[in-house]
Formats: sequence, structure tokens, C-alpha cells
Amino acid sequence: MEYKVIGSVFTMIFLAELGDKTQLATFACAAYERSKLSVFIGSSLALVLASLIATLLGGFLAQHVPQSYISRGAGVLFIIMGAVYIYKG
Repeated sequence: MEYKVIGSVFTMIFLAELGDKTQLATFACAAYERSKLSVFIGSSLALVLASLIATLLGGFLAQHVPQSYISRGAGVLFIIMGAVYIYKG
């Protein structure tokens, strides 16, 4: 197990999720529902499942697509998403 990788991925994902729409949705659910533990468990399971899917897909893509294409594709997607958020905002 590579603890340095765990730490860097944790830090990157944690900072990326702060203020994210997923966190805001969890915040709204917690404000509405009586059982905060149920909201925590539900949101945690959703994030774990989303992370599992991303990890499996990333592993599959790494075996079939050159790393440079994946990096460029991710960069283009971030630019497009940023432009959409700026346009809608």
C-alpha cells in the first residue's frame, strides 16, 4: 500500500469536494432529514460508489488509451465545464 498516494489523492479529492454541488446536496438533505447519520451513510456510500466507478474506469482507460490522451481529454473537459459554469453563472 502506498501511503504517499493515499495522502495525495485524499488531499486532492477533499479539496475538490469542498463547496462542490455534492456537498451542497448533502448539506440540504441534512437540513431536511431528522436522521443525520442516515444522510451521512447515504452520501458516503454514494461517494464511495462514484469513486469505485471512476477508479475502475480510469484503470481500464489506462490500459487502452495513451496517458497523454487521457490528460488532454481531462483538461478539455475541465475547460468546457468551467466555461459552462461561467456562462450559466
